[in-house]
Amino acid sequence: MKFRSLFQPIKIGSLDLRNRLVVPPMGTNLANDACIAEDRMAKYYGERAKGGFGLVIIEVTAVSPEGRAIVREPGLWSDDHIEGFSKLAEAIHEHGGKMAVQLHHAGRQTVPAINGDLEVVSSSPIPCPFLQYPPRELATEETYEMIDKFVEAAVRAKKAGADAVELHGAHGYLIAQYMASYSNRRVDEFGGNFENRMRFPRLIVEGIRRRLGNGFPVLFRLSGDEKRVGGRGIVESRAVAKAMEEAGVDAIHVSGGTYGSIEWVAGSSEWPVGYMTDLTEEVKQSVNVPVIAVGKVNDPAFADELIASGRADMVSMGRASITDAHLPNKAYVGDIDEIAPCISCNQGCLEEIFKANCVTCAVNPLSGKEFEWETSPAEEVKRIMVVGGGPAGLQAAWIMAKRGHAVALFEKEETLGGQCLVASYPPGKGDFTKAIRYYTNMCEIYGVEIFTGTEVDEELIASVDPDIVVLATGGIPVKPDIKGIDNSQIVKANDVLMGKVLPGNKVLIAGGGMIGTETADYLLEYGRDITIVEMLPTIASDMAATVRATLLPRIQQGEVKVLTNTRIEEFVTNGVKCVYGDEKLELADFDSVILAMGVDSYNPLEETAKDHAQEVHVIGDAVQVAKLLQATTAATELALKV
Repeated sequence: MKFRSLFQPIKIGSLDLRNRLVVPPMGTNLANDACIAEDRMAKYYGERAKGGFGLVIIEVTAVSPEGRAIVREPGLWSDDHIEGFSKLAEAIHEHGGKMAVQLHHAGRQTVPAINGDLEVVSSSPIPCPFLQYPPRELATEETYEMIDKFVEAAVRAKKAGADAVELHGAHGYLIAQYMASYSNRRVDEFGGNFENRMRFPRLIVEGIRRRLGNGFPVLFRLSGDEKRVGGRGIVESRAVAKAMEEAGVDAIHVSGGTYGSIEWVAGSSEWPVGYMTDLTEEVKQSVNVPVIAVGKVNDPAFADELIASGRADMVSMGRASITDAHLPNKAYVGDIDEIAPCISCNQGCLEEIFKANCVTCAVNPLSGKEFEWETSPAEEVKRIMVVGGGPAGLQAAWIMAKRGHAVALFEKEETLGGQCLVASYPPGKGDFTKAIRYYTNMCEIYGVEIFTGTEVDEELIASVDPDIVVLATGGIPVKPDIKGIDNSQIVKANDVLMGKVLPGNKVLIAGGGMIGTETADYLLEYGRDITIVEMLPTIASDMAATVRATLLPRIQQGEVKVLTNTRIEEFVTNGVKCVYGDEKLELADFDSVILAMGVDSYNPLEETAKDHAQEVHVIGDAVQVAKLLQATTAATELALKV
């Protein structure tokens, strides 16, 4: 057995857990439109218990309908919800896991479009800086009524078969709004000094204890550092943890941030491993109950070290548990290369939830679709030729091979990865190579023949004689019809990122989307003087919000000059001619001009392939340039059908 510390049992109050691995509460949108848990949600959580996680904490669960932070947030505000949660408990218990339910109210961190056109309420009438929707202050009597709603929800959770509940006092939601001076301006018994601001969560715990007794475990989640002006830091958070232990909670779950520091809540790929675990270590010094760590702990080696060193008692592997439900079981037997890696891109989890879609994963789109998709054996074995070794081609290849097909994959470059490999080169995005290595390893495990450095043409297709051709030929840099663009001095952004060219000191980047902005970020490490020209009103508008929130400050701090709403009309020697509104500009005297104006689909083989195969399918960027999630989802869907 590897990672011995991770797989030691532990108790939370009276609850026995088989190991130290936790699925933390993360919104999935898998409940139905009435916010009731159904079979697909049970399948999702049951799969993670089957995969070996000891404690599965069900996502944010609203204690009152106006308190929803996502559109289909499950609720426990009515007895009508109990049956659905019973299905979750049954699915988790069937596989030896234990279930906690996170009780939640968004407070000011929601809007009517999310909570069903209901009123937005909070501890004080101060809008959330992220959502900017004015809440109504709860009156004193209403505050006591809200306490009762949390207590009643806990009672329903236990009736449904939950083994514990967790109070969501983190990330700036309602409990946190009562606890924090920046969001609590009350002058009644719930406002003012620390003791009064802690009254709200303390009375919830006391109410649960009165109704359910001391034997039913209660966990408490808090942000160890709220990372915002006037927010709570670790010193006060240690006092919060101690106060909640004295109130009777059985474990402390330490996270960080609020909606006002959203990039901190779910750190993108540029954040270091375990970026919040120092907060856990601090809190652990103040309490005697188990403390749970979180914060991009996406590898069992890191998680095991946290436990072995005594810095935490348990470890939440949030997005990692979305990517691979069976991470614990694979880690236990040492099958590390078979663990689908979280690359912290936030595309399938946060971005999809923000769009009111169901949770999934860009690396593993099977996640979130456990109820709909399964990799069953193919009815008839086919010879399949995959052209293109980017993420779409690799993902399709290994799944088709797993289903029993004879698959051969051809890549014209010497190295696999396609645009995913390019995407790994900007600062902080090295984790993207984990996805390429994972796909390659899965291809090797299931017997995909891989040929690199091989340009596919009609002769090669004919010699392979496939039944099916899958074209995943990706994309190529956009080369718009602009005068002077064929100037040999113009450099492609991809060539810069991959180290083929290091531009001179003064650089102009034509295009301020994700590629151009990340190229600027890359060149800042080399001290370049950079100007970005972008025709849209903002730069990096095609990036995930959590990634953009940390990238743009670096662009600003690096004194990158940004010209938005500016259209390039001509490339000239050492510069460009462009138009800003009615004003014509000439930007000159640059040592290097970099072309970063997007990517076009590249699909030169479709008609040729149709002459030599029964079926031809085009996937990924070869169809339409999009993000990793769209490419791998289309690849997975195809691989499950052929």
